[in-house]
Amino acid sequence: MTGSSGSSGGPTASVDDILLNADIDWDYFDSQDYFQHNYGRLRHDDAEIINIVANFFASQRWKTLGRAIDVGTGTNLYPAMIMLPYAAELILFERAFSNRDWLTATLRKPQDSWQVFWHTIARGRKAYERFRKPLDVLLRTAKVVKGNVYELERAQYDLGTMFFVAESITSREREFRLATQKFVNSLVPGAPFAAAFMCRSDGYTVGGQHFPAYSIGPSDVESCLASVARIRHIDKVDSHDLREGYSGMIVATGWRKLQ
Repeated sequence: MTGSSGSSGGPTASVDDILLNADIDWDYFDSQDYFQHNYGRLRHDDAEIINIVANFFASQRWKTLGRAIDVGTGTNLYPAMIMLPYAAELILFERAFSNRDWLTATLRKPQDSWQVFWHTIARGRKAYERFRKPLDVLLRTAKVVKGNVYELERAQYDLGTMFFVAESITSREREFRLATQKFVNSLVPGAPFAAAFMCRSDGYTVGGQHFPAYSIGPSDVESCLASVARIRHIDKVDSHDLREGYSGMIVATGWRKLQ
Protein backbone atom coordinates (compact mmCIF):
# COMPACT_ATOMS: atom_id res chain seq x y z
CA MET A 1 0.00 0.00 0.00
CA THR A 2 2.83 2.55 -0.21
CA GLY A 3 5.35 4.34 -2.31
CA SER A 4 7.26 7.55 -1.62
CA SER A 5 6.83 8.85 1.87
CA GLY A 6 6.99 12.64 1.60
CA SER A 7 7.32 14.11 5.07
CA SER A 8 6.65 10.80 6.79
CA GLY A 9 10.31 9.79 6.77
CA GLY A 10 9.80 6.38 5.15
CA PRO A 11 11.52 4.97 2.07
CA THR A 12 11.42 6.93 -1.15
CA ALA A 13 10.05 5.14 -4.21
CA SER A 14 11.92 5.14 -7.49
CA VAL A 15 10.16 6.38 -10.62
CA ASP A 16 9.59 2.75 -11.64
CA ASP A 17 7.79 2.06 -8.33
CA ILE A 18 5.33 4.94 -8.63
CA LEU A 19 1.84 3.89 -9.64
CA LEU A 20 -1.09 6.21 -10.09
CA ASN A 21 -4.59 5.10 -9.23
CA ALA A 22 -5.48 5.02 -12.93
CA ASP A 23 -2.64 2.57 -13.64
CA ILE A 24 -4.55 -0.27 -11.91
CA ASP A 25 -7.43 -2.22 -13.45
CA TRP A 26 -9.52 -2.33 -10.28
CA ASP A 27 -12.44 -4.21 -11.86
CA TYR A 28 -10.54 -7.51 -11.55
CA PHE A 29 -9.61 -7.15 -7.88
CA ASP A 30 -9.81 -10.61 -6.24
CA SER A 31 -12.61 -9.92 -3.75
CA GLN A 32 -12.85 -13.41 -2.28
CA ASP A 33 -9.12 -13.66 -1.60
CA TYR A 34 -9.12 -10.25 0.07
CA PHE A 35 -12.16 -11.04 2.20
CA GLN A 36 -10.82 -14.39 3.35
CA HIS A 37 -7.45 -12.99 4.34
CA ASN A 38 -8.75 -9.84 6.03
CA TYR A 39 -12.28 -10.47 7.28
CA GLY A 40 -12.79 -14.21 7.41
CA ARG A 41 -12.26 -13.83 11.15
CA LEU A 42 -12.19 -10.94 13.60
CA ARG A 43 -8.64 -9.92 14.50
CA HIS A 44 -7.61 -7.87 17.54
CA ASP A 45 -6.73 -4.81 15.44
CA ASP A 46 -10.14 -4.64 13.81
CA ALA A 47 -11.77 -5.14 17.23
CA GLU A 48 -9.83 -2.14 18.55
CA ILE A 49 -10.80 -0.03 15.55
CA ILE A 50 -14.45 -1.05 16.01
CA ASN A 51 -14.37 0.12 19.63
CA ILE A 52 -12.83 3.48 18.72
CA VAL A 53 -15.28 4.21 15.91
CA ALA A 54 -18.44 2.79 17.49
CA ASN A 55 -17.79 4.79 20.67
CA PHE A 56 -17.24 7.94 18.62
CA PHE A 57 -20.47 7.62 16.64
CA ALA A 58 -22.40 6.63 19.77
CA SER A 59 -21.22 9.83 21.47
CA GLN A 60 -22.80 12.08 18.83
CA ARG A 61 -26.12 13.84 19.31
CA TRP A 62 -28.29 12.41 16.54
CA LYS A 63 -31.48 14.36 15.88
CA THR A 64 -32.59 12.33 12.86
CA LEU A 65 -31.35 9.40 10.83
CA GLY A 66 -28.96 10.60 8.16
CA ARG A 67 -27.67 9.71 4.74
CA ALA A 68 -24.43 7.78 5.23
CA ILE A 69 -21.58 6.78 2.93
CA ASP A 70 -18.81 4.21 3.21
CA VAL A 71 -16.20 5.05 0.59
CA GLY A 72 -14.30 2.18 -1.00
CA THR A 73 -16.18 -0.54 0.85
CA GLY A 74 -14.41 -3.40 -0.91
CA THR A 75 -15.18 -6.55 1.08
CA ASN A 76 -15.35 -4.84 4.47
CA LEU A 77 -18.86 -4.52 5.92
CA TYR A 78 -18.01 -3.45 9.45
CA PRO A 79 -17.72 0.32 8.81
CA ALA A 80 -21.24 0.25 7.36
CA MET A 81 -22.44 -1.88 10.27
CA ILE A 82 -21.07 0.70 12.72
CA MET A 83 -23.12 3.44 11.00
CA LEU A 84 -26.30 1.34 10.84
CA PRO A 85 -28.16 2.83 13.85
CA TYR A 86 -27.71 6.37 12.53
CA ALA A 87 -28.46 5.91 8.82
CA ALA A 88 -31.75 6.04 6.94
CA GLU A 89 -29.77 5.31 3.78
CA LEU A 90 -26.30 3.80 3.54
CA ILE A 91 -24.30 4.12 0.33
CA LEU A 92 -21.57 1.54 -0.25
CA PHE A 93 -19.46 3.52 -2.70
CA GLU A 94 -17.17 1.18 -4.62
CA ARG A 95 -15.21 1.46 -7.85
CA ALA A 96 -14.28 -2.17 -8.63
CA PHE A 97 -16.86 -4.27 -10.46
CA SER A 98 -15.66 -7.42 -8.68
CA ASN A 99 -16.18 -5.80 -5.28
CA ARG A 100 -19.62 -4.45 -6.19
CA ASP A 101 -20.63 -7.93 -7.35
CA TRP A 102 -19.26 -9.42 -4.10
CA LEU A 103 -21.09 -6.85 -1.98
CA THR A 104 -24.42 -7.44 -3.71
CA ALA A 105 -24.16 -11.19 -3.09
CA THR A 106 -22.89 -10.79 0.48
CA LEU A 107 -25.66 -8.43 1.53
CA ARG A 108 -28.15 -11.11 0.50
CA LYS A 109 -26.24 -13.96 2.09
CA PRO A 110 -23.61 -12.69 4.59
CA GLN A 111 -20.66 -14.81 5.63
CA ASP A 112 -20.73 -16.15 9.20
CA SER A 113 -17.85 -13.94 10.33
CA TRP A 114 -20.00 -10.81 10.14
CA GLN A 115 -22.04 -12.03 13.09
CA VAL A 116 -18.84 -12.07 15.15
CA PHE A 117 -18.03 -8.53 14.01
CA TRP A 118 -21.54 -7.41 14.95
CA HIS A 119 -21.31 -8.86 18.45
CA THR A 120 -18.19 -6.76 19.02
CA ILE A 121 -19.87 -3.65 17.60
CA ALA A 122 -23.06 -4.08 19.64
CA ARG A 123 -21.70 -5.27 22.98
CA GLY A 124 -22.51 -2.71 25.68
CA ARG A 125 -23.93 -0.13 23.24
CA LYS A 126 -27.68 0.50 23.40
CA ALA A 127 -27.90 1.99 19.91
CA TYR A 128 -26.75 -1.33 18.47
CA GLU A 129 -28.23 -3.83 20.91
CA ARG A 130 -31.78 -3.02 19.78
CA PHE A 131 -31.13 -4.65 16.38
CA ARG A 132 -32.26 -8.27 16.49
CA LYS A 133 -31.35 -8.97 12.85
CA PRO A 134 -28.77 -6.33 11.94
CA LEU A 135 -27.70 -7.93 8.68
CA ASP A 136 -31.31 -7.94 7.49
CA VAL A 137 -31.51 -4.24 8.31
CA LEU A 138 -28.23 -3.67 6.48
CA LEU A 139 -29.68 -5.35 3.38
CA ARG A 140 -32.68 -3.00 3.44
CA THR A 141 -30.65 0.12 4.21
CA ALA A 142 -27.53 -0.30 2.08
CA LYS A 143 -27.20 0.45 -1.61
CA VAL A 144 -24.15 -0.59 -3.63
CA VAL A 145 -23.15 2.32 -5.86
CA LYS A 146 -20.44 2.49 -8.51
CA GLY A 147 -18.16 5.40 -7.79
CA ASN A 148 -14.65 6.84 -7.83
CA VAL A 149 -13.38 8.55 -4.69
CA TYR A 150 -11.83 11.31 -6.81
CA GLU A 151 -15.26 12.17 -8.22
CA LEU A 152 -17.20 12.48 -4.97
CA GLU A 153 -19.54 15.48 -4.88
CA ARG A 154 -19.39 17.96 -2.02
CA ALA A 155 -21.78 18.09 0.96
CA GLN A 156 -23.95 15.07 0.15
CA TYR A 157 -23.84 12.92 3.32
CA ASP A 158 -24.57 13.29 7.04
CA LEU A 159 -21.95 10.81 8.25
CA GLY A 160 -19.26 8.72 6.63
CA THR A 161 -16.46 6.21 6.84
CA MET A 162 -13.48 5.40 4.63
CA PHE A 163 -11.31 2.46 5.67
CA PHE A 164 -7.94 1.55 4.10
CA VAL A 165 -8.62 3.35 0.83
CA ALA A 166 -6.77 6.63 0.26
CA GLU A 167 -3.29 5.24 1.04
CA SER A 168 -3.99 1.91 -0.67
CA ILE A 169 -4.93 2.97 -4.20
CA THR A 170 -1.86 4.92 -5.27
CA SER A 171 1.80 5.53 -4.46
CA ARG A 172 1.52 9.30 -5.01
CA GLU A 173 1.15 11.75 -2.13
CA ARG A 174 -1.04 14.06 -4.22
CA GLU A 175 -3.57 11.30 -4.88
CA PHE A 176 -3.57 10.14 -1.25
CA ARG A 177 -4.30 13.65 -0.03
CA LEU A 178 -6.93 14.29 -2.69
CA ALA A 179 -8.80 11.07 -1.90
CA THR A 180 -8.84 11.81 1.84
CA GLN A 181 -10.03 15.38 1.38
CA LYS A 182 -12.63 14.41 -1.24
CA PHE A 183 -14.08 11.95 1.27
CA VAL A 184 -14.35 14.51 4.05
CA ASN A 185 -15.74 17.17 1.73
CA SER A 186 -18.45 14.78 0.52
CA LEU A 187 -20.01 15.23 3.98
CA VAL A 188 -22.15 18.18 5.02
CA PRO A 189 -20.40 20.72 7.26
CA GLY A 190 -20.25 19.45 10.83
CA ALA A 191 -20.88 15.82 9.88
CA PRO A 192 -18.95 13.16 11.85
CA PHE A 193 -16.59 10.76 10.12
CA ALA A 194 -14.11 7.99 10.77
CA ALA A 195 -11.22 7.05 8.50
CA ALA A 196 -8.71 4.23 8.86
CA PHE A 197 -5.33 3.86 7.18
CA MET A 198 -2.49 1.36 6.98
CA CYS A 199 0.65 2.78 8.59
CA ARG A 200 3.94 2.66 6.66
CA SER A 201 2.57 0.24 4.11
CA ASP A 202 4.85 -0.75 1.24
CA GLY A 203 2.11 -2.28 -0.92
CA TYR A 204 0.06 -5.45 -0.78
CA THR A 205 -0.73 -8.52 -2.83
CA VAL A 206 -4.21 -9.87 -3.54
CA GLY A 207 -4.82 -12.95 -5.66
CA GLY A 208 -1.22 -12.86 -6.87
CA GLN A 209 -1.41 -9.23 -8.02
CA HIS A 210 0.59 -6.44 -6.38
CA PHE A 211 -1.16 -3.19 -5.53
CA PRO A 212 0.42 0.17 -4.69
CA ALA A 213 0.32 2.18 -1.49
CA TYR A 214 1.58 5.47 -0.16
CA SER A 215 3.60 5.26 3.04
CA ILE A 216 2.08 7.40 5.80
CA GLY A 217 2.19 7.89 9.55
CA PRO A 218 -0.17 9.65 11.97
CA SER A 219 1.37 13.07 11.25
CA ASP A 220 0.62 12.66 7.53
CA VAL A 221 -3.03 11.92 8.31
CA GLU A 222 -3.21 14.93 10.61
CA SER A 223 -1.70 17.32 8.06
CA CYS A 224 -3.95 15.99 5.30
CA LEU A 225 -7.13 16.44 7.37
CA ALA A 226 -6.19 19.79 8.89
CA SER A 227 -7.65 21.92 6.10
CA VAL A 228 -10.98 20.09 5.83
CA ALA A 229 -11.75 18.58 9.24
CA ARG A 230 -12.00 19.31 12.92
CA ILE A 231 -10.07 16.34 14.25
CA ARG A 232 -11.26 14.68 17.43
CA HIS A 233 -8.47 12.14 17.70
CA ILE A 234 -5.92 10.19 15.69
CA ASP A 235 -5.17 6.77 17.17
CA LYS A 236 -2.38 4.35 16.32
CA VAL A 237 -3.53 0.72 16.52
CA ASP A 238 -0.98 -2.03 17.06
CA SER A 239 -1.04 -4.56 14.24
CA HIS A 240 1.68 -6.77 12.85
CA ASP A 241 0.26 -10.16 11.86
CA LEU A 242 -1.93 -9.28 8.87
CA ARG A 243 0.93 -9.37 6.38
CA GLU A 244 4.45 -8.09 5.91
CA GLY A 245 5.28 -4.54 4.98
CA TYR A 246 3.38 -2.27 7.35
CA SER A 247 3.66 -1.04 10.94
CA GLY A 248 0.15 -0.83 12.33
CA MET A 249 -3.07 0.99 11.57
CA ILE A 250 -4.25 4.58 12.03
CA VAL A 251 -7.78 5.68 12.91
CA ALA A 252 -8.92 9.30 12.59
CA THR A 253 -12.24 10.55 13.93
CA GLY A 254 -13.71 14.01 13.65
CA TRP A 255 -16.11 16.30 11.85
CA ARG A 256 -16.05 18.11 8.55
CA LYS A 257 -15.19 21.74 9.14
CA LEU A 258 -18.11 24.15 9.17
CA GLN A 259 -16.42 26.32 6.55
